[in-house]
Amino acid sequence: MDKEEKKVQVVAPEKLTGIKLTQPTTYAAGITGVKVAMDHAIKEMGAVRAFQTLMKMNQKNGFDCPGCAWPDPDDKRSVLGEYCENGAKALAEEATLKKVGIDFFAQHSIQEISTWSDYEIGKSGRLTHPMILKEGKNHYEKIEWQDAFELIGKELNKLDSPNEAIFYTSGRSSNEAAFLYALFIRAFGTNNMPDCSNMCHESSGVALSQTLGIGKGSVTLDDLHKADVVMVIGQNPGTNHPRMLSALQNCKNNGGKIITINPLAEAGLKKFKNPQKVVDYFTGGTTLTDVFLQVKINQDVALLKSIMMKLNQMDESDGDIWDHDFIKNKTANYQELIQDLKSHDLQELIRQSGVDENEINDAVNILAPAKKIIICWAMGLTQHKNGVENIKECVNLLLLKGSVGIDGGGTCPVRGHSNVQGDRTVGIVHHPNKESSKNIERVFGFKPAMENGLDTVGSIQAMYEGKAKIFVALGGNFVPAASDTYYTAQALQNCDLTVSISTKLNRTHLIRGKVSLILPTLGRSEKDHFEGKERFVTVENSMGKVHASQGKLKPASKHLMSEPDIVANIAEATLGKKHVVPWMAMAKDYGLIREKIGEIISGFKGYNKNAKDGFYLPNNAREGDFSKLPGGKAQFTVCKLPNHQLKENEFILMTIRSHDQFNTTIYGLHDRYRGIQNERRVIFMNPKDMDKLSLKKLDLVDLISEYDGIERKANKFHIIPYEIPEGNLASYFPETNVLVPINHFADGSRTPISKSVVVRVAGH
Repeated sequence: MDKEEKKVQVVAPEKLTGIKLTQPTTYAAGITGVKVAMDHAIKEMGAVRAFQTLMKMNQKNGFDCPGCAWPDPDDKRSVLGEYCENGAKALAEEATLKKVGIDFFAQHSIQEISTWSDYEIGKSGRLTHPMILKEGKNHYEKIEWQDAFELIGKELNKLDSPNEAIFYTSGRSSNEAAFLYALFIRAFGTNNMPDCSNMCHESSGVALSQTLGIGKGSVTLDDLHKADVVMVIGQNPGTNHPRMLSALQNCKNNGGKIITINPLAEAGLKKFKNPQKVVDYFTGGTTLTDVFLQVKINQDVALLKSIMMKLNQMDESDGDIWDHDFIKNKTANYQELIQDLKSHDLQELIRQSGVDENEINDAVNILAPAKKIIICWAMGLTQHKNGVENIKECVNLLLLKGSVGIDGGGTCPVRGHSNVQGDRTVGIVHHPNKESSKNIERVFGFKPAMENGLDTVGSIQAMYEGKAKIFVALGGNFVPAASDTYYTAQALQNCDLTVSISTKLNRTHLIRGKVSLILPTLGRSEKDHFEGKERFVTVENSMGKVHASQGKLKPASKHLMSEPDIVANIAEATLGKKHVVPWMAMAKDYGLIREKIGEIISGFKGYNKNAKDGFYLPNNAREGDFSKLPGGKAQFTVCKLPNHQLKENEFILMTIRSHDQFNTTIYGLHDRYRGIQNERRVIFMNPKDMDKLSLKKLDLVDLISEYDGIERKANKFHIIPYEIPEGNLASYFPETNVLVPINHFADGSRTPISKSVVVRVAGH
């Protein structure tokens, strides 16, 4: 027996790493971005290997970036490399030469590893063998693949009900793996399929489905180049989706305008120096934002209403502002929307938004004559109690202008992880689709589970309360990614078995059930060989195009399995070799999986034949077809204003990413664009708020949130004076996810309120 040790550290230790401040940058990318990207890649992969592999990323007949879901050009790809700084970092993380094998786990206990920062854990390297953490033990040990599968099958079959199992999915998984996973889960008898999109763009999916009839955006990459106006709301593309900056630059070069709405003035939307354009090395680059509206956190509805009120006044005075033919023929509830706008006091809306009226007028003057309008957004709109209504208010503006279903106009939710949209399309949904379920029964001969399953919040609560006993994760780093970190960690620790299908070590592997398994899988960049043949998978990008991805690197270990192989083996070990679904045959031949997807899911006819070249899925909003909605029309929505009742010395905190980060993966300790070096434990605060609290630059403070009588605390953060609205704060996740209450989330989507947490600031 291992000697008893202290409990694992659930969150990153409160260790300061020696902060250094520089001036925030005034532009994104440029030669510095190239240098940083190459430094990361060479350090992790070696120079020759790094250059050769980067040239294959996001190229036709290459592999899809393991980072974000930004689309690749349909036609010509850049010969210099179709990737960005953070894409290079994502590849470096996956293709690192460092290994986490049997000797590593023999040397380091889970308690010791938990005292490392998330950055240090992630930098340990690639997982090489299936490992088991037995009950009462403190070190992971090697387990044979077949023994691992038999253990999972045995434990699943011991449950009193299939609904006592939770099956989580990360957006990194391929369409083939996600479909097979969902098929197995429904055959097992449950729809408990929490997905990472529950924590990010679920609000977008709900709002868009209810207003436009499809839970996806309606534009393509080419539309961004054609737009008269692109509105970027609640999004920081310079860090989170850097390749989007090239599309915005093309829009500006074609005469388009950009309106940015965000509580922080981010460098990436001020100016962009395109690393692939020689002229940008000798000039100041391209100024992107024409009008910046620095809205207060979660006051986007107030701001959008004020813009629409001003435009409506112009329409009633001069006409020709709203597209009345489109409104009459294609929409419903127009009069209700106008009546609601007129019921508000314009000056009160402007005051609530925190934006100067002259700046609002500048935006109105750009929007008034425009027809081809695209609104882009990300977590800054979705992760609030009114996240669904935030999106619906954006749709209202687009419908008034007739900007949906046209070239150069429409909705553009910018998805995070590289295949998070594809996972949902092929079946990872906790509310089963009746048509797809009937098709599953027709094609495979079994009745899939039809009872609604649990989303992420519901799954965490079920595990915490002992109602769910097994947790299986297809990718991801669940504990730091979810809200209410200590609550989530306790939920997993209440399980009998936790299973992680992963490429790299992360903190969730340390938060054990009674027994814990790590099953190492191939990365996106690695060759997938079976019986001497190379296989490929497919993904769906942020704009609804499905395309192939085929790795080029030798796998990190000969003991790795592909995700479809792992899922199929779990299914066979659980349901038996004589089950009606040919699990192992589909795992062997991904083409067979694609053929079955084509038979079951709408829009995938000819999938296997067309996978290599890629194809767009049907999109009714893109075509201006709203026939599935009530009355066959797009829906205007009357949206309420947010109501934050702040007490004295309370603030609204939004969690954000640093520039050296993608989701919970920490690439480094710098936030170059915001002027932070070598530290993550920082709070961005308005200097006037600092004066009110008698705080000075770099003072250490604690953050406290209190919901329903429960106090949550995040300790030891440096105060950084920053250009952010008074009463607002910003800090990095996952360090501040401990403050987000598990039971407070968006109405309609249950997305955590990570961008509008009420907190107090206390001296440390």
